[in-house]
Amino acid sequence: MRIRRSLWLAAAGLALGLGIPLAYGGAGLFGRLAAISPLLLGAVLGMVFAGWNFNAGRLRLMLGGIRQPMGHGRALATVMATEFAFSATPAGSGGPLAYVYLLRRHGVAGSAAAALYALDVLMDMLFFAALLVIIALALLFRPEALHAGWQIGLLAALLLAVLAGAWLALRHYRPLLLRGGRLLRRLNIPPATRRRIARGLLRFRQGLGVMLRLSRGRLVAIYLLCIGHWLLRYSILYVLIRGLGEPVPWAYTLLVQMLALTLGQFTLLPGGSGGVELGFTALLAPLLDPPTLGAVLLLWRFATYYWYLLAGAPVFAWIAGRTLWERLAPHSARARGGEAPGTQPL
Repeated sequence: MRIRRSLWLAAAGLALGLGIPLAYGGAGLFGRLAAISPLLLGAVLGMVFAGWNFNAGRLRLMLGGIRQPMGHGRALATVMATEFAFSATPAGSGGPLAYVYLLRRHGVAGSAAAALYALDVLMDMLFFAALLVIIALALLFRPEALHAGWQIGLLAALLLAVLAGAWLALRHYRPLLLRGGRLLRRLNIPPATRRRIARGLLRFRQGLGVMLRLSRGRLVAIYLLCIGHWLLRYSILYVLIRGLGEPVPWAYTLLVQMLALTLGQFTLLPGGSGGVELGFTALLAPLLDPPTLGAVLLLWRFATYYWYLLAGAPVFAWIAGRTLWERLAPHSARARGGEAPGTQPL
């Protein structure tokens, strides 16, 4: 029943994801698609595959730092399965669960696996904050782009504030635990549950501390692979637009993707279907004609979403299988606001 509900949700997302670009692009969309070189599609799919390998390298470096080595093939499969789980569940809720589950099967403790995921996310946030600061500074020196520069600078400041908050929470965790314990007591959470939550948070902090104490060279290498992955991922739209002969700045394509993907999270559909397409269309409509925009949107979503599902599904089935999918299905229900009965923690 849970799997059937998830399949219906995926079908609804697919209908929205395909319907919006087809409706907006009109009859001219198919002519635009027919004129696209297969080499262009092959190039962007190659960029996706290279990005997966960068992430597999990040995972291997992190696991090697805690003496849990993993071969490149297994690391690549773990990355692809995690990306599939992220793409197939509302708001990406299945991604962290799949990541922790697969690392636990590799022999990593649950708290250490969660800390690895947190380090991954912190690296990503650091990259985006640094990139947005650089782009904002560049735009602030161009009078015609001053407004966009301030907008991007605001996004960068928000990311830096989140990073600073995470650092303060790690440094001053005791007061936070005490206040959290008092809040749970007021909510009538049983003492045994409160202790279990506190132990889990302490183990997570210890695990993250171990990650952050990795050698400087290893952390730099992890960050460089992070940069490589995200530059490839966020250059796909630029490559597609340039491949269709349209001049749109790379910095603007970056902003389009960030805002569209953020908007998509509010639809609570797998992959942000509907919200992503609407945001993408609104931001690029002033620069591209409808057939070109529809074609770019279909190709971009194929490379950065549908391909993740198509390529990741067999890998997910191989290394995770039905057991994990059945655990992800009720979690997806909670992400949509409805608690499914009989759910169990990983």
